[in-house]
Amino acid sequence: MIKTTQIFGQESWKIATPDVQLHLTRLGGHMAPVYFQCQGHRVQPYSIAPWSGEKLHGKIPPILESLRGDFFCMPFGGNSTIYQGEKYPPHGEAPNSKWKFEEIQSLKDRLILHVSFKTKIRPGLINKEIRLIRGHKAVYLTHTISGMDGPMNLGHHAMLRFPESEGSGLISTSPTIFGQVYPGRFENPALGGYTSLKPGAQFKSLSSVPLAAGEVTDLSRYPARAGFEDLVTVVSSRKNKIAWTAVAFPDQGYVWYSLKKPEQLGQTVLWMSNRGRHYSPWNGRHSGVLGLEEVTAYFHKGLAESIAPNPISALGSPTFHQMNPKVPMVIRLIQGVCAIPKGFDHVNDIQLQMETVILKSRSGKAVRTALDTTFLD
Repeated sequence: MIKTTQIFGQESWKIATPDVQLHLTRLGGHMAPVYFQCQGHRVQPYSIAPWSGEKLHGKIPPILESLRGDFFCMPFGGNSTIYQGEKYPPHGEAPNSKWKFEEIQSLKDRLILHVSFKTKIRPGLINKEIRLIRGHKAVYLTHTISGMDGPMNLGHHAMLRFPESEGSGLISTSPTIFGQVYPGRFENPALGGYTSLKPGAQFKSLSSVPLAAGEVTDLSRYPARAGFEDLVTVVSSRKNKIAWTAVAFPDQGYVWYSLKKPEQLGQTVLWMSNRGRHYSPWNGRHSGVLGLEEVTAYFHKGLAESIAPNPISALGSPTFHQMNPKVPMVIRLIQGVCAIPKGFDHVNDIQLQMETVILKSRSGKAVRTALDTTFLD
């Protein structure tokens, strides 16, 4: 058993190598802060809610007390609709409940933090393993779900905090087959929430997405559209073995990236949160945050809507998994950073080669860094 430490208002476990220092909250299993050593300086890409450490009032779900970094959702989404008697909190029990410490494995070249959570609404077990490898500026995430039966949508909920200057981060993804703005009302102005994109609009590129007021906007550069909250989904192509999401920060000299298997996590939900919520605890102060949420789900709606026929599943991209209590489901994801040179812009391609990941930019620059390229196999 390792002692927990208080950081940004939450009891957390900490593991570290010379390259990565990582904290995981006991409440909800939220991963942040995470400090990466990057060419002689330290970067911390993940968002931490500005109210961390404050005493929240009213009916605030526990997920908002810990809100930071990356956390695992099951079922992913708001879950306002009851499904066959199952009523879940936002993003499920796991990010709203206390996790149990199991062990830390310290091997020759790696550290593995193992925690677990027993679900109650639909009985099952989630084992979370976070692996750090010495010499790698990456976090290797594994969630093993066992003993659970029936359909379930799920996903990772990574959130990055961008520098304040507009367009400071350059966003790109691996090839996609479909993109859409959430077709319903994502925020309600009567309650103090505002959106800017055209509901239900379909698009082929993040660089050209319709606005509600007409014209188009570029979602590949952020922060942007201050005063609004917006949500879109892009469906990952399955032509390649690995799908990816990346954000280059040219002024900060690094790129953040996420690697997944598209058959496990078929869509990426982009949540742009830039001072568009004026109700508690947001109060207009959640700014420059981008959710890059790797999911198998229908937008942010939840279990019932993800199981029902919907425009995403109609394209042949499933929005839920069928759980088998006799066969554990293993979901793996890699999140990492890499230093970039001047002139490196949007990531155009990511390739895995012999214990190395290579990131290429649209401008023709290329960088490489050490990575366990077998992890997602």
